[in-house]
Amino acid sequence: MIRYSLCCNSAHEFEGWFSESADFERQKANGFLTCPVCGSAEISKVLMAPAVSTARHRETMQALAISSAQKQAVVKLKEAIQEIRANSEDVGDRFSEEARKIHYGEAEARGIIGQASPVEVRSMLDEGIEIAPLPVLPDDAN
Repeated sequence: MIRYSLCCNSAHEFEGWFSESADFERQKANGFLTCPVCGSAEISKVLMAPAVSTARHRETMQALAISSAQKQAVVKLKEAIQEIRANSEDVGDRFSEEARKIHYGEAEARGIIGQASPVEVRSMLDEGIEIAPLPVLPDDAN
């Protein structure tokens, strides 16, 4: 996992954890990164002090890496994602179209999952359509 210090265009600073460096760019390009304070999607990385590895630091990091609370949280997230997928219809790249039909009462209300471009995501949010990205979790090996 890679931790980045992030900042929105309103200067709100926060952290983000990513499975690899390309994951940040992919999430940003798809409109999945937003400021937790103001909701802005204009996010950038900020300079961080490098982490210097010492014996004490390695022991601390190992303890954090195997924290049972963290393991339980990841397990719960995986279970929630599996539950969502099991109880949703995968509409693929028709997600925006189907979400709008449901929102405006033109189709039966149901859970759907699929893909949408960043422009479509922003447009649906502007219309008041309630959507959320499914998180991509690290492999079990991490």
